[in-house]
Amino acid sequence: MTTTELRAPDVPTAPDSAPETAPEPLDTDVLRRFLDGRFADLREQFRREAPADLFTPSHDLSTREHRDLTRARLRTLAELGGHELGYSSRWGGGDSPGGQVAQFDMLGYGDASLMIKSGVQWGLFGGAVQALGTERHHSTLLGPLLRLELVGCFGMTETGHGSDVASIGTTATYDPAAQEFVVHTPDASCRKDYIGGAAEDADVAVVFAQLVTGGESRGVHAFVVPLRVDGVDVPGVWRGDDGRKMGLNGLDNGRLAFDHVRVPRTALLNRYADVAEDGTYSSPIASANSRFFTMLGALVKGRVSVSGGALSQTKVALEIALRYAQRRTQFKRPGGDGEVVLLDYLAHQRRLLIPLATTYALTFAQDELMGEMDELLRVQLAGGEADANRQRAFESHAAGLKVASTWHATRTIQTCREACGGNGFLADSRLPQLKADTDVFTTFEGDNTVLLQLVAKGQLTAYAQQFSDLDTLGMARFATRDFVTTYAGRSPARSLVADVVEAGRVPEDLHDRGWQLRMLAERERHVVESLAKRMRKARSRPEAERFEAVDELQDHLLLAGRAHVDRVVAEAFAAAIARCDDPAVAALLSDVFDLHALSVLEAEKGWYLQHRRMTTLRAKAITTAVNALCRKLRPRTGELLDGFGIPREWLASSLVPERG
Repeated sequence: MTTTELRAPDVPTAPDSAPETAPEPLDTDVLRRFLDGRFADLREQFRREAPADLFTPSHDLSTREHRDLTRARLRTLAELGGHELGYSSRWGGGDSPGGQVAQFDMLGYGDASLMIKSGVQWGLFGGAVQALGTERHHSTLLGPLLRLELVGCFGMTETGHGSDVASIGTTATYDPAAQEFVVHTPDASCRKDYIGGAAEDADVAVVFAQLVTGGESRGVHAFVVPLRVDGVDVPGVWRGDDGRKMGLNGLDNGRLAFDHVRVPRTALLNRYADVAEDGTYSSPIASANSRFFTMLGALVKGRVSVSGGALSQTKVALEIALRYAQRRTQFKRPGGDGEVVLLDYLAHQRRLLIPLATTYALTFAQDELMGEMDELLRVQLAGGEADANRQRAFESHAAGLKVASTWHATRTIQTCREACGGNGFLADSRLPQLKADTDVFTTFEGDNTVLLQLVAKGQLTAYAQQFSDLDTLGMARFATRDFVTTYAGRSPARSLVADVVEAGRVPEDLHDRGWQLRMLAERERHVVESLAKRMRKARSRPEAERFEAVDELQDHLLLAGRAHVDRVVAEAFAAAIARCDDPAVAALLSDVFDLHALSVLEAEKGWYLQHRRMTTLRAKAITTAVNALCRKLRPRTGELLDGFGIPREWLASSLVPERG
């Protein structure tokens, strides 16, 4: 007898319920294509062509079985195609970085180990070769790595150096007599760690190390370092296995160390810096600091991918929990027959429909981010360099959205698990696997707390540039409207929101979109402006006291980062609705937007009340409005889930019937 059969008598169910006055249904195919965004055709093609066995459960496998399955699935994916889209057509790619990330997102509906395994091979390893290498690397490496004839890994993180990449300890010292770099791990803290593919599969690694030539350190650079030849480890290369993890056990994370391993001078990925035969160092970027951040910026596609993958896993969890809540009953209705469907309880609606609305908001923000990324990386594929200011703005945008999406995934999947009670704790519900696999998303491709501070520092830089010519009185008089439209650096996709933000009034109707957006923008403006003043004061302190003074501002930095991301996400959602040409879809999305925006204001009401931007009566009215929106959207839940476009068999959950 199966676990499901044993459990069945304890799970009373009822048909999907909805109020008698349910609104006329819309065309969910239109909603799905609209939510799929710029790469809807590629996503739909993947739904049609992806083999079903890419999405079968893996929770009951041993580490060895899971790694073997992931390896086999990667081969299947290579045959299916789509991973090559992000590469230049000159080397067999499709000149569509956004298309490649769209496929990565779709893999998030299945086993996350496969998603991350593909990301290591074709996103991190292959992406580093393409972004940081030149013709000599592209011509020899890109074709084989796309065909999986060459399996690689990405060796950046070290045991003792995680977020502080600039301080990694691995060295690559140039020997002009042999025209070779000597790659070396000076101590255990400098070994490469948590490296996907390093334990078993990788034949070669892109290794980040401190380049030393002529006795002078030139900072962190990337090198192509062979790990084994014909199945035998290269002398001086040491591998370790990180072993079983909380999740993602189909991925062979491992450790690497190097004992004076020699590689040719041409192993340096030399797009942004080179070393001549005699050891002379040269770079088109004069500043070492700028060069470092330019090299890291070229790899930002990874953060965009993690954000999208986290959202896909979140959608799976929400669909499982909400479909279950449409059928599961609990407690008798006083004076009525039968038990109450879970999703008819307001508390349950708030638990799941608010995250559903935020997931829609983040999906539209992710689509806008992917559009920015696609445009910028296409320039690089064509051999050009993107505008520096636009590149920096994009990197900040990518960091902020990665933070928002991954923290949202962690919170929402946990909520979905709890909302399904004990059944959500069972492995065959799939929720425990989703929770375990996505937990690390908050710390890889950048620790979220560190990234959020970087977002805030980017806002401070923009603020300083904007106000450098204003005196104190001029800054004080700078209006919110000017701040939003000038300082915030609105992208073309969001510029159509500007008119409604400029209204400047406090409406009676809480659903007034201009007021909602203005409230988010005003919070960001105030937080960043007050942070800038405190930061100036801290930096004016004596040097011995400066670190502690700035450290005391970290809570303010994090608040500034959150306020910025909240505004950006809301504006992207509003812009999407504005360009929707289907009235029924636009009307439904307007209600979803209201639920998202008002729930953010409700969650942040402490700040608004503290700073007298909101009355207590309005704060209470917002909670009432959120409750009313939950009631209104409850009968539309099925349509909103259909908008995700997840084939039912991909859910692979005992809590969701294969049909119905």
